[in-house]
Amino acid sequence: MLRAVLSAFSAVFSVADPLGLVPVYLAMTAGYAPARRRRTAIVASAAMFVTLTVFAAIGQAILNFFGLSLGAFRIAGGCLLFLMAVDMLRAQPALKRSSPEQLAESQGHDIAIFPLAFPMLAGPGAIANAMMQSAGVDTVWQKTAIYVAIALASLATVVVLLVAAVAERRLGKAGLSVLERVMGLMLAAIAVQFIVDGIGEVLPALRAASHVVAV
Repeated sequence: MLRAVLSAFSAVFSVADPLGLVPVYLAMTAGYAPARRRRTAIVASAAMFVTLTVFAAIGQAILNFFGLSLGAFRIAGGCLLFLMAVDMLRAQPALKRSSPEQLAESQGHDIAIFPLAFPMLAGPGAIANAMMQSAGVDTVWQKTAIYVAIALASLATVVVLLVAAVAERRLGKAGLSVLERVMGLMLAAIAVQFIVDGIGEVLPALRAASHVVAV
């Protein structure tokens, strides 16, 4: 149970990448009072938890509705996560997760839900990851492990955002950049594992189909 929680947590936290979001969060809340800045961090993390939990709960139903195999989804999701990992390794800013139009629309409004929670924290990559983690899981304890991992990742996210200003002063931009690259390397390994698992699930079906055609 603990191993399953830690494995899922590392994937969820790496994809959400709150460390990469720190500069954007600080810039967008620069004029906020401390209480409002704390509220923004808490609401954004709570929205992240709700979004990812919902998609983790209905992930298998979505795959069934569209007639997608788990193996194919793992390969596609792994490719998406690998691209995100490359951006993290290159220290691409989290600002790139939102278009200029989306950021302009958020000005003057509460930014906790949009664009911080979505699409920055709970973006397409995080949603795909939550669905992949839950798809194919049958036992209650495995499902529970995924939900606990999402809750822990959301809690870790709010902690990162709440101490963002202190972390920036202590670690500096160089320190944050190093941490983000480490998370990017972990995410790249997780993405490759998803792709390998997906290929392992798809190959038997391809062999069976080719055998039927040959016959």
